[in-house]
Amino acid sequence: MRIRRQSSSPLQKRRRRGFRGYPVATIAFYGPDGDRASKVAVGIVEGEGREPSHLERWFTDDTDARSDEGIGLEILRFIQAHDVRTVVMGDDLLGCPHEEGIDYAEGGSCPKCPYWAGRDRFTRERIQ
Repeated sequence: MRIRRQSSSPLQKRRRRGFRGYPVATIAFYGPDGDRASKVAVGIVEGEGREPSHLERWFTDDTDARSDEGIGLEILRFIQAHDVRTVVMGDDLLGCPHEEGIDYAEGGSCPKCPYWAGRDRFTRERIQ
């Protein structure tokens, strides 16, 4: 039987606290394949139904952004600077780190990340 330990990461601890009010930090990880996060995006939402008022992104070519201590500290500083009360963070990657319409054509697949082509970014199942 495998025992699963909870992460001691300050971000994970804040996530586990649940909803504590606004502002809310939304943290999403992206990667070129299903195994490594090369980008993290953090948005600050000031109130219900509002768009993010602040957005910051971090990138790494060498490590997994989910476990990179330097990136974690920068994210923590960013959310503390905005007096974040709630942290919302997914368990998995949300797709390719490149942006549709900016890094590649709208409606297409990213030519740099073939893993995600024809794949649902939430379930990772093939859709085409």
